[in-house]
Amino acid sequence: MTDTLPAPLWLVTHSGGFHADDVLSTAVLQRLFPQARVMRSRDPAWITPAPDRIIYDEGRLFDPASRIFDHHQRGAPLRAGGQPYSSFGLIWRHYGHDYLAQLGVRPGDADAVHAAMDARFVLPVDLMDNGALDPGSAGVLADLTLPVLIESLKPPFDARNQQADAAAFERAVGIAAAILESAVAHAAADRRAAGIVARALAAAEGERVLELPSAVPFQEALMAPEGAYVLFAIYPRGDGWVLTGVRRTPDTFALRADLPAAWAGLSGAALEAATGVPGARFCHRGRFLAVADSREAVLRLAALAVANRAAVP
Repeated sequence: MTDTLPAPLWLVTHSGGFHADDVLSTAVLQRLFPQARVMRSRDPAWITPAPDRIIYDEGRLFDPASRIFDHHQRGAPLRAGGQPYSSFGLIWRHYGHDYLAQLGVRPGDADAVHAAMDARFVLPVDLMDNGALDPGSAGVLADLTLPVLIESLKPPFDARNQQADAAAFERAVGIAAAILESAVAHAAADRRAAGIVARALAAAEGERVLELPSAVPFQEALMAPEGAYVLFAIYPRGDGWVLTGVRRTPDTFALRADLPAAWAGLSGAALEAATGVPGARFCHRGRFLAVADSREAVLRLAALAVANRAAVP
């Protein structure tokens, strides 16, 4: 349960330039304590633990009982795997479950969502903040990583002053909060989707084509052993049906089976002629997706795709 704290409550972090960890920590804490005020300061009087404040990313101490969450000191806490925390990771560790409850995540999903967010969202921020992960490892996307984008919201060097820094920090927190809340919503949706996919797998009884009730995220769920036999998924979308391939691994676009090469890039009458299936609408030239008018038509396309896969050496 969220700490019971006095009012007024202060969220105390360092002044000057900001990084993803203090910005995201502020986003979490402001959601939990909407009446709290932010104090960005390096004044020791503010950095001293007190009943009316939560201190993070400064103070050279990690002491949840005193509500101080820093990671710059010697002997700073590490995860079980030895990876370092930033202030964001420490705030997430202590307040993350309360934050998820505030966002309406189902209690039965909270532990799984908390762990998924820590692994996919919080840990990368922690590693980059501690210099344990170089944004350059993202290649051409380095400047588009979240920590770099958050830092890009700081004023240019020749436009900086206390007022500009404060305005930029407030703007960064608003943007980061929207991104974080969206990430949580999708992580929670993945849990709901996993249940839908599990029920579809039980009904499929070993079939190579998995029928889903809607455009449910399914790729990750099919990485589990019980989904290893599935080559394609079908589901209704708008006024038609979609046939799509299943990825071999979560971090690649390579599929367990491609759609037939003869279908690539065709649509309308040309695709109907190539497949012999009335109602075949379109096949992406990348051979990972096709669309048909009806369930009957998409099932016929799926059967042809499975047969084609069996014929490929």
